[in-house]
Amino acid sequence: MEALLFVLGIPLAGGAVLALYGHRDSAMTLNVAFSLGTFVAACALTAQVIADGPRFVWEREFFIDALNVFLVTLTAFVGLTTAIFSRPYMRVERDRGRMTPPRLRLYHSMYQLFSFTMLLALMTNNMGILWVAMEAATLTTVLLVSVYRTAASLEAAWKYFILCGVGIAQALFGTVLLYMAAERVIGAEGGSLLWTNLDAVKAQLDPNIITLAFAFLFIGYGTKVGLVPVHNWLPDAHAEGPTPVSAVLSGLLLNVALYAILRCKVLTDGALGTPLAGRMMIGFGLVSVVAAAFLLIRQRDVKRMFAYSSIEHMGLMTFAFGLGGPIANFAGLLHMTVHSLVKSAIFFAVGHATQKAGTQLMEDIRGLVRVSPTIGWGMMLGSLAILGMPPFGVFASEFLIITTAMREQPWATPFLLVALGVAFASVFARVQPMVFGDTSLERLAHRPAMLPVFVHLALGLLLGLYVPPYLDAWYREAARMIGG
Repeated sequence: MEALLFVLGIPLAGGAVLALYGHRDSAMTLNVAFSLGTFVAACALTAQVIADGPRFVWEREFFIDALNVFLVTLTAFVGLTTAIFSRPYMRVERDRGRMTPPRLRLYHSMYQLFSFTMLLALMTNNMGILWVAMEAATLTTVLLVSVYRTAASLEAAWKYFILCGVGIAQALFGTVLLYMAAERVIGAEGGSLLWTNLDAVKAQLDPNIITLAFAFLFIGYGTKVGLVPVHNWLPDAHAEGPTPVSAVLSGLLLNVALYAILRCKVLTDGALGTPLAGRMMIGFGLVSVVAAAFLLIRQRDVKRMFAYSSIEHMGLMTFAFGLGGPIANFAGLLHMTVHSLVKSAIFFAVGHATQKAGTQLMEDIRGLVRVSPTIGWGMMLGSLAILGMPPFGVFASEFLIITTAMREQPWATPFLLVALGVAFASVFARVQPMVFGDTSLERLAHRPAMLPVFVHLALGLLLGLYVPPYLDAWYREAARMIGG
């Protein structure tokens, strides 16, 4: 209980403190300190769950199990490394006049509150609180995306707010329908929105209501995942917001939204006894993979290109979880982990690269390896990793997903292979001259924080070569819980 209190309390306190002092020079260090505290608390909570098994906290309002505990640790870790990266990044932005004291205060406070909403969404046992946390995440990220106050960033923030607002409204209606189905079985006073209660009686829930509820929940939370055709907010939000925001959007927010869908899928599968939820996820996931891969070809903005890459990979995860079964679910969870690590590392490198070049247009970014070998090689290795080159973890998870698709849904395999091939060619062709071309770029005034980049890539490489036994046990148990 104490560990969970600190996991939620530290970022909440950090948001309050940085709302007052976020404009000072020490705020960047404070942001790292609060993020470090959250990560340490998350590790302590994980140790408790490993030792004692799943646990309830605060009269069953919070529930920690194999499915969410590793996501809590991953979220806290990526939050910490992003805070470390943002220190020199924000110093450069401040020196160039893009981040004024009020904007710095807003950025640091909203960053901590965003972490709080993500962790709250992951650990709550109440489907209503899950919806509230996702809505709060929308509000905090809208403010983060618009922090520069340019016309483009404000437009991106409004697009994000409207599209995700409509999506989260769909999820609210789905949550209401879920309560209606549960109330008939559990009763009004029986905790009808507690996921563990719903899971215990899922076979008794009205299948007609649950079918409609899942449709709305899938569309609602699918908007936050960035699934096609409700993805339009994501490239703009990535391109126009600060790069640390792009890193946590791809590395954290999309995962948490997909986690919400998985919780709903478990209930739907149990209530219907049919693979309806899985088929919906297969369809939308496959369309997202194919559409995003071909949209990559048209991009000139480096952050927008990797935003479409995030859509592609979230579609692949959705497809994997739609397939269901122990292998596909294991692969989906592994892909969720390595994508968070590698994609955030890419955005770290991209952030420093765009600051050097003073632009996000790929045609104007050349010869990074000559100006800063660490940035150049960080971007190249990160790009190769996210494209599925062995021996990185993305290759392992994609291999498992494709081989499972060949066995269970062979008709989908050609679409996956073509999409992955197009994405590989498009990204590699753009990144190679950015890294190795002729350059006139100058060094940054502040030394870039490249340690998070290579730590993330090292972890992504490790998970491609060897999955530690305790992590393997988590994945297997979580895969069993998801079912399908």
